[in-house]
Amino acid sequence: MTAGVGHQRDRRPSLRRALRWAQAGLLAAVVLSLGWVCLYAVVDPPGTPLMLIRRMQGVPTQGWTPVPLDRIAPALQRAVIGAEDSRFCSHHGVDWEAVDAAMDEDEEGHKLRGASTISQQTAKNAFLWPGRTWLRKGVEFGFTELIELVWGKRRILEMYLNIVEWGDGLYGAEAASRAYFGVPAAALSPSQAAALAAVLPSPRKWNARHPGPYVARRIGILEQRAALVARDGLDACLRR
Repeated sequence: MTAGVGHQRDRRPSLRRALRWAQAGLLAAVVLSLGWVCLYAVVDPPGTPLMLIRRMQGVPTQGWTPVPLDRIAPALQRAVIGAEDSRFCSHHGVDWEAVDAAMDEDEEGHKLRGASTISQQTAKNAFLWPGRTWLRKGVEFGFTELIELVWGKRRILEMYLNIVEWGDGLYGAEAASRAYFGVPAAALSPSQAAALAAVLPSPRKWNARHPGPYVARRIGILEQRAALVARDGLDACLRR
C-alpha cells in the first residue's frame, strides 16, 4: 500500500511537467498564429499551402498576381458574395444559420452541403491544408476568428479573391481574369464575373470560358444574385 502511494507521488512531477509543456506549446501556437495573421494583414503571402501541394503534384502556378480589392471589379465581389456567402457582411466569421440548415438537411437524409463562409474559406486557403478532419476544422475556426478580429471584411475578401483556386495552377482573380477572358480583374463584366463565381465549387472541373449547361445556368442565377447583393447593400461592409 505504501509502495503504491509512493509510486503515484513519483508520477505527479512528471505529469505536472507534461502539463506545463502542453500549456507552453499551446501558448506558443496562439502567439505564432496571431503574429502570422497580423503579418498577412499588411503583406500578401508568398504562396499558400494548396499552391505548394499542387506544385508537388506537378501543377505549376500560372501568373499569380495579388492585387488590391480596388483593382477587382465590384461585379466579381458581388457575384462571389452571392454565390458563396450572402451574409458575409453580417456574420462574424461563422454563419450559424447556414450551419443549422446544413445539419437539418443531413438529419433529413439529404446530401450534406457546405456551410463554410468566405471568412472560413480564406482562413483555410491562407494558412491550412485541404481536408475534412475535425482537427483541421478546429484550427480553421481559430484562424477564422483571428482574421475577423485583425483583418476586417475588406482584407478578408481581398485575400480570398487573390488566393482562391480558379483552375489548374490558376489562383486569384487577376490571373483567372486574364487566363479566361484576356482582361484584368478590374475590367470584368457582370457576366464574366458571374462565370468566375460559378466555377468556384469545382474549379479544376468546370471552365468559366466554356461552361457546360449546368454551369451556364449557374452563371445566369449568379448574375441575378449579384444584382440583389448590390440592391440590398449586402456588400456594404466593403465600401469605404
